[in-house]
Formats: sequence, C-alpha cells, structure tokens
Amino acid sequence: MASPPSTTTTSFFLLLLLNTAAVVRSQSYIGVNYGVTADNLPPPSATAKLLQSTSIGKVRMYGVDAGIIKALANTGIGITIGTSNSDIPALAADLNFAKGWISSNVSPYYPASKIIIINVGNEVLYYPDENLKTQLLPAMQNLQNALEAASLGGKIKVSTVHPMSVLGQSEPPSAGRFDPKYEALLKGFLEFNKATASPFMINPYPYFAYQSDPRPDTLAFCLFEPNAGRPDSGTNVKYMNMFDAQVDAVRSALNAMTFPDVEIVVAETGWPYKGGDTEHGATIENAKAYNGNLVAHLRSMVGTPLMPGKSIDTYLFALYDEDLKPGAGSERYFGIYKTDLTSIYDIGLSKTGQGPLATAPAPALSPPADAPTTGGATTLPTNSSTTTTPTTTPPNSTIPQYSPTARVNASKNAGV
Repeated sequence: MASPPSTTTTSFFLLLLLNTAAVVRSQSYIGVNYGVTADNLPPPSATAKLLQSTSIGKVRMYGVDAGIIKALANTGIGITIGTSNSDIPALAADLNFAKGWISSNVSPYYPASKIIIINVGNEVLYYPDENLKTQLLPAMQNLQNALEAASLGGKIKVSTVHPMSVLGQSEPPSAGRFDPKYEALLKGFLEFNKATASPFMINPYPYFAYQSDPRPDTLAFCLFEPNAGRPDSGTNVKYMNMFDAQVDAVRSALNAMTFPDVEIVVAETGWPYKGGDTEHGATIENAKAYNGNLVAHLRSMVGTPLMPGKSIDTYLFALYDEDLKPGAGSERYFGIYKTDLTSIYDIGLSKTGQGPLATAPAPALSPPADAPTTGGATTLPTNSSTTTTPTTTPPNSTIPQYSPTARVNASKNAGV
C-alpha cells in the first residue's frame, strides 16, 4: 500500500490549489475600458455581473459614471475614473474646485467602490491647446491635495494618460526617447508620478503601427503570431511582438529622463474587428488574435525584455462597441462584448473557460492591394548573438525580416 502523502507535499498542493483559485477569481493586471459614446449600452447592473463573470480585474472610465461605480461596489474590481479635459482649467486654478470634485465624484462611493486612479484629462499633449498643457500639472497637484484633505492621499492615485506620440524616437526600443518639445512638461509630470507613486499611463496601439506598414510580416509581429522577430542592436535582444517593443520604447524614454522607478500602465490597447475600406487588417480574426494573444502574453508573466518577470497592468479597448463615436469606421468596432452581454469573439476572459490560448486564429496575412511589397523594404541583418525573448507563439524563420519603416509611435485618441 502506498504511504500517505507527507505534510510538506500536502501543503504544496494546497498552496497550488489556492493560487489557482486566486487566478480564476481575477487577474489584476487585466483591465478594460468602458466607453459610453453609445445609445444601446446595457444597464450598469448587467455590466457589473458581466465583469464579475470574467477575470477582468480593473475598469477604466473616461469620466465618472455614477451608475457603474455604484454597481461595482463590493466586487473588488478596481475602478479608474477621469476628469474631462474641459475641467482642467478650473482644477488648476482653484483648490476648492478640486475639493468639490472629490466630494462629488469620489467620496460618496469610496471605499465600497474600489476607485484606484483618477486620470486628469485624456491625451492632453496630443491637442494644440498650449494653455491646457501647462494647466495639466497644476490640476493634478490640486486633485492630489484635495485627496489628502479628504484623507484619501495614498489610497487613490492621480495621473493622466499620454498618447504614444510623446515619443520622438521609438526604434529600436532601447533608443526610445521623448520628443524634445514635450520634455519640460513631461519632467514635471514624472516628478509628480515619482513623488506620489502614481503610474505613467500610455496608449500603445500596434493596430495603428500596422496601418502605416501593412505588410504580412508586420501584421504577424503586431498579432503575436509567428514571425522572424526584430533585433534591437542596442541590447542584442530580438523582439517578437510590437506590444513589447512599444512598451519598452516608453521604458527606455523614462529611464533616459532618470525615472526608472516610475511604473508604466497601458491605459488603452486593442484591435477593431471592423473598419472602413482603407483600414487595413480590421477583421474579427485579427481582433481575436491580437487581444487573445495579448491576454495570453500577460498571463505568462514573461513581461517585456526591459521589464521581465511581471505583467504590466493593461486596459483592453474596449468592453463594448460605441455606436455614436465619430471618426473612422473602426472607432465604432473595438468592442469585445456585444451589448446583449455575449462575446463578439472569445479571448479566454470567462472564469469558466479562462487560460492561455493555445493558438490564436490564423490572421489574414495577405496584404491589401495597395500595400507595399516586401521586395523594396529595407531589412535588418540577423545577429546570431541576439537573444530571443519568450513569446506565446514560436518564431517562424520563414517569415521575412521586418522593415524599420513600421511606426511604433502611432496613437489613438479615444474617449476624449
């Protein structure tokens, strides 16, 4: 008869079971954006139940939706709220206005509703209003002071969301640098982030990088699909996906400005499943591949080459389609769930069936008719000493090397 398991063995399996159960409950690094530019959204209570049925651990709003904040009370789901860009001048000029904002939009709900971050505006540096740019930091400081006056300092962080266009250089990732025209402003924001332990929030979109270079190998690189990789000559690391390359370019830019301890949070990233005639790659297969492989990549805890061994908090864009959104056709088709609460495509978020996706659907790798061919592209030489970073899918050496013409600093301006 076999001997009974030892206490050590039993304890090990008990810990493994508890850890597995914790993963099934939620994954704090997976968030989702909840936009409301639509006329067909389900009631907040239904959305709260949907979120609780998934491994999504955080929700980001572009404003303050009292209904959804109340519906998420006592769920443990982290909530990021935001001020409008139009609130920034008053927040910057008047501490009492900031205190009133906290009194109206935070105090009635916290701590039952787990508000974790307040974003002051959205992608302010993208817009031409120079006054608004200079008012942004004072607005953040006044909101921070208002939180402290309400005994909420340190419990809720204050930040703002930046477009990827704040980068002046992004290739290779190790050479990432901020655009000199933003450096003075960014230095102030980063000093604030460091002093308050709040994150630097950024919107990387591999989808828009693909729009500028719609070749098959670029699509594979953007979708975490098998590809030859892109060597970084500065670090001898081979990048296997665009997401890591974009995020590490930001990490390099932060390090170059001597802010290595400021945490990065991905405030938005996603892929549309439908778009206009000139929007390359906006298909349901590609949306499922990008979002599904991104979730698998985050769950792997591999991290990025410059930030290994951890997953960056990442908010997927978006929970639902927003049918009233202006702009390009794709703007209305970034949703992961339908408004009847069923999934548009499955990326493994359900608690009943979650887990890393073994394989994502094969992307439509044929370039559009007007896309440049790889024949005239400049290729980077393969360096035998480069280190290939782990990826959710193995590289395929038959896919051609990438052209450095693909932009890493493309940006999307959603939900302003």
